[in-house]
Amino acid sequence: MRLALFGGGRIGRVHADSIAGHPRAELAWVCDPMPDAAQAVAARHGATATADVDAVLADRSVDAVVIASSTPTHVDLLTRAVRAGKAVLCEKPIDLDIGRVDACWAEIGSADANVMVGFNRRFDLSFRELRDRVHAGEIGRIEQLTIISRDPAPPPAEYVAKSGGLFRDMAIHDLDMARFVLGDIVEVQATGANLVEDYIEDCGDIDSGVVVLRSAAGALCHITNSRRCTFGYDQRLEAFGSDGMLTVYNQLPTSVRYAGPDRTEAARPYLDFFLERYGPTYHAELDHFVTAVEKGDRPEPGFADGRAALALADAAEESMRSGRTVRPS
Repeated sequence: MRLALFGGGRIGRVHADSIAGHPRAELAWVCDPMPDAAQAVAARHGATATADVDAVLADRSVDAVVIASSTPTHVDLLTRAVRAGKAVLCEKPIDLDIGRVDACWAEIGSADANVMVGFNRRFDLSFRELRDRVHAGEIGRIEQLTIISRDPAPPPAEYVAKSGGLFRDMAIHDLDMARFVLGDIVEVQATGANLVEDYIEDCGDIDSGVVVLRSAAGALCHITNSRRCTFGYDQRLEAFGSDGMLTVYNQLPTSVRYAGPDRTEAARPYLDFFLERYGPTYHAELDHFVTAVEKGDRPEPGFADGRAALALADAAEESMRSGRTVRPS
């Protein structure tokens, strides 16, 4: 399968490596308005570099595209790619404005069956195993889900200013994970604070957040987010049910522990950040996408999942500002 990549930045390079490493995929094009970025990625994998979107989409040998460019470009590229008959894997979020997302969905219509949204954490082996065991009834009726996600250090001010806010940028992965495990969410309560860096508040954003969700089946979910964690990339999940509990702990480089007169169970720091912790998920995500396109199946998570996660992020933002419980739209 021949694929084109839009975006030669950090996440674009991750996707390029996944495509190049897949036994049934070939990276044909790398498209980026910055020629040096496109050329660097293309040269590494024997692809053609360009800044011309039309040239990429006019290539009939291209079966699918991966959109890893900046968020404001997603809707336009997704729409044009679908019109050109390409399957699409689009990084989250589809857009920061749910009105634009809905307009895009209306325009592409039933072709949304060929669109996958990049919530790569669904492909983490530990998270997926927890979800599968919950759905198999191993812990009885699930009553509570706890999700903890803290970054090792806050992003720079220029990133924060364009991110759409903590709930749409960072927590959106956790909101999708809540839906992945619990199904539809019907109520959202959120609060936030500025406890880490003054410049984040100056950008009109928060750096610490807590979200409480209620699922359609009645289960509760508690999400904790922070832009700073001095002991590493903190990524934990706990599902509590009527018959037991399932837990996913943080991952370490090795399982070696030290015990001595001054401390016990001492270990190396957690994995540095998302590329170290979730690197394998990008390969599994691409494999699912390639297989779905080959078989003519609908890939998951799909457009509807991307829209639902953004709606939850919007509801969290509204709840934080208003102090009210919000039903997502």
